[in-house]
Amino acid sequence: MAGKLLDKVYGAKCTDETRALYDDWAASYDAEIAENGYATPRRCAEALAGFAADKSAPVLDFGCGTGLSGLALRAAGCDVIDGLDLSENMLDQARAKGIYRSLDLIGPDDPLPFAPGAYAAIAAIGVIGVGAAPLDTFDLLMNGLGRGGLFVFSFNDHALQHPEYDARVNAWVDPGAARLLFREHGDHLPGKNIKSMVYVIEKN
Repeated sequence: MAGKLLDKVYGAKCTDETRALYDDWAASYDAEIAENGYATPRRCAEALAGFAADKSAPVLDFGCGTGLSGLALRAAGCDVIDGLDLSENMLDQARAKGIYRSLDLIGPDDPLPFAPGAYAAIAAIGVIGVGAAPLDTFDLLMNGLGRGGLFVFSFNDHALQHPEYDARVNAWVDPGAARLLFREHGDHLPGKNIKSMVYVIEKN
């Protein structure tokens, strides 16, 4: 069983298929990911903590899944964390960890349920990419930040094979709408020999 659902996720063709896969995966997700050395949550959380002026300010964990990203954010010093995810079964697992102030379901076409600037930082850790949230999610989350807000996110090697992912970052950074603070390629799932690029950008 190990690796079976992890291998399938990159082949998901649509949001409904992705949601169904994560609903099925929820109970075994943490164990399967752990045995492959999932490193991106820690890397993202530590990168964000290096630039966050006030770690007591609220952080949104978008695509929080079972809460592994929230655990990493908490370990890095973030005190107030809210989570959004499209899988109710994943949210049940996150709820059991007891680290989130709030956890809510969000549909693929839903607007963000808060006003821009409500969060000092937004995290999308292992969320945007092939077989996961579409690239337009990047703009949705950037538009949810206020001026000076931080966005920490990752693109794994499957996403980085497609130039449009880095191009979307550049579409914000190059004209000065955002400032790139951090960019580092490193471990994602060492057990699968997959790496990821971690970024922190600040909205201007």
